[in-house]
Amino acid sequence: MPYHRILVVGAGLAGLRAAIEAADGDVAVLTRVHPVRSHSVAAQGGVNAPLANVPEGKEDSPERHAFDTVKGADYLADQDAAELMTRLAPERIYEIENWGCPFSRTPEGKIAQRPFGGAGFPRTCYAADRTGHAMLHTLYEQAVKRNVRIYEEWLMLDLIVSGGRCRGVVAMDMVSGRVEAFGAEAVIMATGGAGRIYARSTNSHINTGSAAAFCYRRGVPLKDMEFVQFHPTSLYPNNVLISEAARGEGGYLVNRDGERFMARYAPKAMELGPRDIVARSIQTEIDEGRGFENAYVHLDLRHLGAEKIKERLPAIREIAMYFAGVDPIEKPIPIQPAQHYTMGGLDVDKDGASELPGLFAAGECACVSVHGANRLGGNSLLETVVFGQLAGAAAVRYVGGLEKTGADGPALDAAVAEVESGISGLLGREDGEKMAVIREEMKQVMFEKVGIFRTEGPMREAVEKIRELKERVKRARVEAKGRRYNLELIGALELPAMLDLAEVIALGAVTRTESRGSHFRRDYPQRDDANWLKHTVARWSPDGPRLEYKPVVITKWQPEARKY
Repeated sequence: MPYHRILVVGAGLAGLRAAIEAADGDVAVLTRVHPVRSHSVAAQGGVNAPLANVPEGKEDSPERHAFDTVKGADYLADQDAAELMTRLAPERIYEIENWGCPFSRTPEGKIAQRPFGGAGFPRTCYAADRTGHAMLHTLYEQAVKRNVRIYEEWLMLDLIVSGGRCRGVVAMDMVSGRVEAFGAEAVIMATGGAGRIYARSTNSHINTGSAAAFCYRRGVPLKDMEFVQFHPTSLYPNNVLISEAARGEGGYLVNRDGERFMARYAPKAMELGPRDIVARSIQTEIDEGRGFENAYVHLDLRHLGAEKIKERLPAIREIAMYFAGVDPIEKPIPIQPAQHYTMGGLDVDKDGASELPGLFAAGECACVSVHGANRLGGNSLLETVVFGQLAGAAAVRYVGGLEKTGADGPALDAAVAEVESGISGLLGREDGEKMAVIREEMKQVMFEKVGIFRTEGPMREAVEKIRELKERVKRARVEAKGRRYNLELIGALELPAMLDLAEVIALGAVTRTESRGSHFRRDYPQRDDANWLKHTVARWSPDGPRLEYKPVVITKWQPEARKY
């Protein structure tokens, strides 16, 4: 039975940065994929930091970065957390640069910075259009250098709570199907977002949100889950991400009439408006008949020239050529909005600590909250390294205050027995519908009824549908009965947890009678600060989510109209 004083679940940027911070102690990382296959590798455009390295950004500062973050969040971000993130940003970026991250450079040799949506200055540091890839490989090298123990291809299936505190996790070895308990004094969740709850998503197939849902079931509240970001530009029809860097470098959004239509929606910012506004604008063009095939619009890069596209956007060009047969040097790229990011997550403080002693979280699975109702592009990679470091340091302090008691054997054995019983029951079931049918119905109802545009009737239908699916999944079956690399079994073990998250998202959305950031209701199109300037907190109960609310932390900036 493995035991480590600190266990990190997830090996993306947040998880690796937390593990590096805790590497002088007894720390290990549990991950369902090899670390450099984590979804952080797919982040393309860049990471924000107010370095003021380019002439257009020489007036930039952490305070201005914080204000842009708060405004972009439609004033739902906790302002103390946003200020902390932007103040620490230069330190974290220079740190990873010193560790060898190959950022693109200005002619003077400084880290290059490009414009991104919703930002007052070009502050997005980048490595061509493979920034997440460069950062993830750099942190993995540092973890290897520090001899961090990594358990690859292990899937978390439950959180172990004993004596009122977290004592580890239950996980399945995907290679053999063996179930084991990993004892720990502190667990740091860094398992990413929940995009695969939706039908159209830029997320990796591993981004199911199931690990966060297992924590939710054990009493850890979720916060602001109704705020789901739809990226404006995913490749049509397969929804591979087309980075905001393409617009940051000067790309145009064009409808079938040849118009740069963002002039109608964000006349000053144009293509570099915040993601929620640009995504809704594109979808409106399509819905009103000005798209191509009633499905997509064009992202036109041709005017940038071949040299700039090859230098600054090589991965975007490859993606367009390989997946759509379009060379953006010669033709526009077909794009449509798709689910991209989960602003909500496990409710944690600025150190990543949850209300359950011993459980911490960082990155997309956590909600600090620095993104509020809408995340700015470039802030997600920053969040991972800032709050990954803080969570790692907080976990070290936490275990330092505990006696070295070792693993809680009885609690770990009981947790394994419970999970094993569920797996045996699932594999032994011969009748029932296929899990894949239920999963597809969930994804479709979430995209169609709790998507970019929302109204009460369809959202209530979604809540009822999800509850129906939660009953059906109890009787569903898997056809593959083996345990070794049984991806059908893995999907079946995750699906009930995904449905729990879908229920929280849909219920939070139908209850919030306003429009704010990514949460846009046609029946309540205005922001309502008098009633809804507050965070949604969801607690698990046998009868479904129990919603509570808590205030947004405001330090400097009172909410005002959000114009671009």
